[in-house]
Amino acid sequence: MVFQEPASMASTVRTKAHPTIHEFELIRAIHRRHGRHTPSVIQGIGDDAAIITSRAGQWTVLTTDLLTEGVHFDLRTATMADIGFRAAASNLSDIAAMGGTPQYLLVTLAIPRTGTSRHVHQLYRGMMAACRPHYVGLIGGDTSASNGGWFLSVALIGVVPSRQALFRSGARIGDLLYVTGTIGDALAGLRLLNEVPPRTKRYPWTTALSTRHRQFLIGRHLRPTARVAEGQWLNTHRFATSAIDISDGLSGDLRHICRESHVGADLDLAALPLSQACHAFAVSRELDPVDLALTGGEDYELLFTVSPRQRLRLERAALKRGFSLTCIGKIHPLRFGIQAISSH
Repeated sequence: MVFQEPASMASTVRTKAHPTIHEFELIRAIHRRHGRHTPSVIQGIGDDAAIITSRAGQWTVLTTDLLTEGVHFDLRTATMADIGFRAAASNLSDIAAMGGTPQYLLVTLAIPRTGTSRHVHQLYRGMMAACRPHYVGLIGGDTSASNGGWFLSVALIGVVPSRQALFRSGARIGDLLYVTGTIGDALAGLRLLNEVPPRTKRYPWTTALSTRHRQFLIGRHLRPTARVAEGQWLNTHRFATSAIDISDGLSGDLRHICRESHVGADLDLAALPLSQACHAFAVSRELDPVDLALTGGEDYELLFTVSPRQRLRLERAALKRGFSLTCIGKIHPLRFGIQAISSH
């Protein structure tokens, strides 16, 4: 699935539903006006997923996404299975960011006149390919005809232990900032898919990037890995003080943590984890790979904070589990804002 290339920061981001409405301002306004307090709601609007209480010592975690053809995905560059996979992965990543265990999937689908049952089965096949490793069951949804293109709404339900979830609001001054995996790959993959094939030798891009690197980057865009195991591990062992998944870009999602935690941060640009493929793509297009890492959304890696006292224990345990983690900064007082530094 090809998502629209993400905008860089909050003040200029537009909602995917309307070209002139600021997305995050709209969300905050909806929260203020319509988000009434309910005793069973632990976390409502404002984090990666909602959490409600349940009876068996668990909180219920809920998240949802709405995807529209032509806005969030392009059928010219993605299969229906790719679209389904990425839609499910996005929701799985929200549950991962809360440290939860995903359990149930609900899908609402509007099918255009050109849609066939084969298209629908391919879409669901992709969604279940993403969900199956996590034992997520499809439990319901709805379908309708569409006079326009495809519309897909995915809701995911999961659980976390009561009083033990990861929030954006837990970062403390002095905490270290970590990220899983590599970042910038999904944006590079999106740009590859959207490139017009070169017709002259002036832009020999197809030969400037190996087939292996192209396939890796496009795969990272179309079929991202939701870091469910890492999120559960961070939560179970109480390593993380706050967390978010990288869906709006590293700079934007770090801003979310800082806003909710009332802190600032130093971000070490030299420490950002870049894949060889992302670096090769940037060099071949005369781009700065750091820009791809900062502004590229939808990598669905986890950005989280850790007490410095936990650093050695965290990194040793991650090495033993085979998890890729990189320390990319530090939390400091709010008055200093977010500052980019370079350790090299």
